[in-house]
Amino acid sequence: MTTAPTPRRILLASPRGVCAGVDRAIETVEKALERYGPPVYVRHEIVHNKYVVKTLEKKGAIFVDETFEVPEGNIVIFSAHGVAPVVHEEAARRKLATIDATCPLVTKVHKEAVRYAREGYDILLIGHEGHEEVIGTSGEAPDHIQLVDDPDDVANVEVRDPDKVVWLSQTTLSVDETMETVGALKNKFPNLLSPPSDDICYATQNRQTAVKKMSAESDLVIVVGSKNSSNSVRLVEVALGAGAGAAHLVDYADEIDEAWLDGVDTVGLTSGASVPEILVERVLEWLAARGYEDVETVKAAEESIAFSLPKELRRDLRAEAAAPVEVRRATRPGGEW
Repeated sequence: MTTAPTPRRILLASPRGVCAGVDRAIETVEKALERYGPPVYVRHEIVHNKYVVKTLEKKGAIFVDETFEVPEGNIVIFSAHGVAPVVHEEAARRKLATIDATCPLVTKVHKEAVRYAREGYDILLIGHEGHEEVIGTSGEAPDHIQLVDDPDDVANVEVRDPDKVVWLSQTTLSVDETMETVGALKNKFPNLLSPPSDDICYATQNRQTAVKKMSAESDLVIVVGSKNSSNSVRLVEVALGAGAGAAHLVDYADEIDEAWLDGVDTVGLTSGASVPEILVERVLEWLAARGYEDVETVKAAEESIAFSLPKELRRDLRAEAAAPVEVRRATRPGGEW
């Protein structure tokens, strides 16, 4: 008697992909290009995703590493990861019009850093050295903040007053790893204060929870995302930690190695918080062409959060909407719609 082949299936994580902060940042660049015309300069990648950056470049966005690369008098947009106060000061010196697309959840961490520094706390920032978000947050209170990468770093932490210590974190970390570091810090500083609310963003937590739910049943987990995307890299780590047979990060479907599918009946699929859904759809098509046509959604949470555009852009768009038609035509690039 012939045994029927095991059906090939895909477990599709939900939620996945673009979060509210990323959606806001991308829309900010698109609206600025519509309103002012190209070029519009963006300091660093607006979000960490190759496809998004290339798409915006084709529309006229110019990405630069440093503020001094923006010609004086031009517009510069700050990325979703946030910047330190010195960057705002440099932009002002260069007479740049700035639009701040920092994710509101990152802005919350910046404000917490300023408040705790003002109150005389030592701030232990859990995060990865060199990440743009960490650089921006550290710049809010450089004399009060020290970086803690993982539990192994805790032994080297020294503070002025062990009764006035608070922890904050990069928003895109692994929840479990962050809390492990927090636990080690509390062992060393029993009076360690926690922030008013968890710094790790809702989208990061939800995507990690969905991956955990599907990984134990997945022979292979594919995470769509760029290698410089912290939250995408974390999803690979979370998948492996939750029991996936293997896990890989890819930007595009054509980066998938067919050898990964050897002996694989169940593929888990998700995407990082800066990844447009079209990239996931292309992976689904690629897998369907190889026999993985049964798709089952694994839902961890509902997301309904949305953020308004930066105030600088809202102000200009409101002014444009209220202006007479002739004035609007005159102020559009080229005098046209």
